Amino acid sequence: MTGSVTRRTILGATAGVAALRITGASAQVPPLPKAPVTINIVDVAGNLALTQPAFQNYAKAKPNLVSKFNFTKAPAPELPGKIKAQQEANRVDIDLVLTGLDGLSAGIEQKLWVELLPAYAAALPNLDDILLPAAVKMQKVANGQGVIVITSPGGPLLSYAPERVKNPPTTAEELLAWAKANPNRLIYARPANSGPGREFMMGLPYILGDKDPKDPVNGWEKTWDYLKELGQYIEYYPTGTGATMKEFGEGTRDIVVTMTGWDLNPRIIGVVPKSAMIATLKGFRWIQDAHFMCIPKGLSNDKLAVLVDLMGFMLQKEQQAITYDQGYAYPGPAVKDVPLSMAPPESQAAIKEFGRPEYDKLIAEVPAELPLDPAKMIIAFRMWDELVGTKKTK
Repeated sequence: MTGSVTRRTILGATAGVAALRITGASAQVPPLPKAPVTINIVDVAGNLALTQPAFQNYAKAKPNLVSKFNFTKAPAPELPGKIKAQQEANRVDIDLVLTGLDGLSAGIEQKLWVELLPAYAAALPNLDDILLPAAVKMQKVANGQGVIVITSPGGPLLSYAPERVKNPPTTAEELLAWAKANPNRLIYARPANSGPGREFMMGLPYILGDKDPKDPVNGWEKTWDYLKELGQYIEYYPTGTGATMKEFGEGTRDIVVTMTGWDLNPRIIGVVPKSAMIATLKGFRWIQDAHFMCIPKGLSNDKLAVLVDLMGFMLQKEQQAITYDQGYAYPGPAVKDVPLSMAPPESQAAIKEFGRPEYDKLIAEVPAELPLDPAKMIIAFRMWDELVGTKKTK
């Protein structure tokens, strides 16, 4: 994900937190409420698979602040319009959004999110100190309007069925030739609603040697041409990654675009055979990925105070260790010094059985790039929809 910023662990968001200077004004975290509140969390990234036990730990640890968490899930493209409508009606009932780069970017573009940093930095841990270097960079992408909760090296990777794909593609040219020779056997999902789809789209400019990998409008000529040509041999683009994995697992497709977590988790839970293998394309770079906690504008001070406190709690090492989960966003923790040995025993066992030794080597040796900044990411999504996905997305 791109650049570098800060992250901070919980030192306690209390009523007496010192004010911070922001562009000449001071900001102060509201006092914590005297009675517990109900918090409504919407997940548009599949993040609850990693974090729900940690949220429940907060409710157990601080029953004086939270009476209940309500958890719901929604497709990322649908959420901004819903929040905007609630804000215009002055009736916001979504308190916290768990989102990847897609929902984060759309919310930044539409000015939906509360500015958390530097506004409430004094109530959060020092993010520069506690986050992994890659997570520090990814935090920058949020423009202060979200706090990172997990991170992953991302992709783009290919997952293939070795019994059906004897010689997996190793270059972009070979992938195109394979798709042409095996029509409708390759699949990936619409980038605006898929981490692997997004990683593939943003990773291709590096693989293809495009003019400017950070400029989808003027720097991706080779990428757009390639995706259009590849699309001739793709039956359709699902609106979520889960559908691609289901079809791959059932044998309808032979190669699926993936990333670390989407490689591990579907094999761990049995959607994809354990035997599936991964491949990378020559010239590939990791496009760093992350999930963020964002607060919509329009909440009461009581809820805002609790949510800032909650964010600090979610960055504690013990809660971060839970995010190894079943490999969904491998490795998961955004905070330093959270080894797999801290994870729950079932997570340790699953990752030891289904993990790939080659990941350690790839993570150590392959350069990592930040994703597009939010404004350019929104442009890239629109361009993909217009140039590539038209009439084939469902």
